[in-house]
Amino acid sequence: MDSMSDLQEEGKYAINAPLLPGGPELLPEDSLLEENAERTILDPTSREDLNFKDLQKVLIDWINSELEEDRIIVKDLEEDLYDGQVLQKLFEKLSGYKLNVAEVTQSEIGQKQKLQTVLEAVNGVLRPLEWNTEWSVDSIHSKNLVSIVYLLLALAMYYAAPIRLPEHVSVQVIVVKKKEGILQTAHVTKQLTSTTTEMMIGRSERDAFDTLLDHAPDKLNVVKTSLITFVNKHLNKLNLEVTELESQFADGVYLVLLMGLLENYFVPLYNFYLTPESFEQKVHNVAFAFELMQDGGLQKPKARPEDVVNLNLKSTLRVLYNLFTNYKNSE
Repeated sequence: MDSMSDLQEEGKYAINAPLLPGGPELLPEDSLLEENAERTILDPTSREDLNFKDLQKVLIDWINSELEEDRIIVKDLEEDLYDGQVLQKLFEKLSGYKLNVAEVTQSEIGQKQKLQTVLEAVNGVLRPLEWNTEWSVDSIHSKNLVSIVYLLLALAMYYAAPIRLPEHVSVQVIVVKKKEGILQTAHVTKQLTSTTTEMMIGRSERDAFDTLLDHAPDKLNVVKTSLITFVNKHLNKLNLEVTELESQFADGVYLVLLMGLLENYFVPLYNFYLTPESFEQKVHNVAFAFELMQDGGLQKPKARPEDVVNLNLKSTLRVLYNLFTNYKNSE
């Protein structure tokens, strides 16, 4: 910046300075905030907090291991994630869902459009869990580290990342808000992580299938054969046949039809997508099948619809085994 524009900045700051309650956190551009708009800044002491630094390192290592095949290496969360490129790749890898965005974009508008698409997809996945979304297109694009960390934590918890997050990490942020033309500041504590147990809620509990997959993979084929025999006994009535459990239930169609057969009713076609094309339509189908299971008196499945759509074998087996144990004697 040249000395002339330096002087202009100083002049602008001097004009607004009497309005400020003081404090080194405020920047000249804060005086340009719109009425009732606010901006959050990470407190400098929190930036140096060792637990917060440890949390960032765990998240960086996780992203890099997930995106190793893409030859993407993240070194700094603020500098490497703000433009949406890495976030897009990470979400696609975790969800198995391809987003319709331009590959590389340098313009601010293009970056924000990409972020918008990525965040809409993330929020769509988290919405059923009523997750408190502490991020926005603007906060991520303006390199707000706390927002970026909140977003990554949500993805790590939702997709059960194989990482151990440090517990009880909190940071202090300074909230700058303009009210009646005057800038006000407040210090707010933001809790990023709680206990490991609380953060594990929503992840599948360890059960017989974990043991089976971990310790007796040879028996897994016996279980799969039993389940295939069971589902085909019923689906054959509609001239349908399953040969592979991993993928053929992923769009939810067979699950919905199977529930109708097991409970002896016809499922109206307007209730689900017979030929689902998008990730959302498949999730709708599986979620609808889960509703039918609960209507039939079964407990709510431990698996999430997204897990089945994402070809998570354990989740699919859990759902089918639950049906098997309840309906194995039905004709």
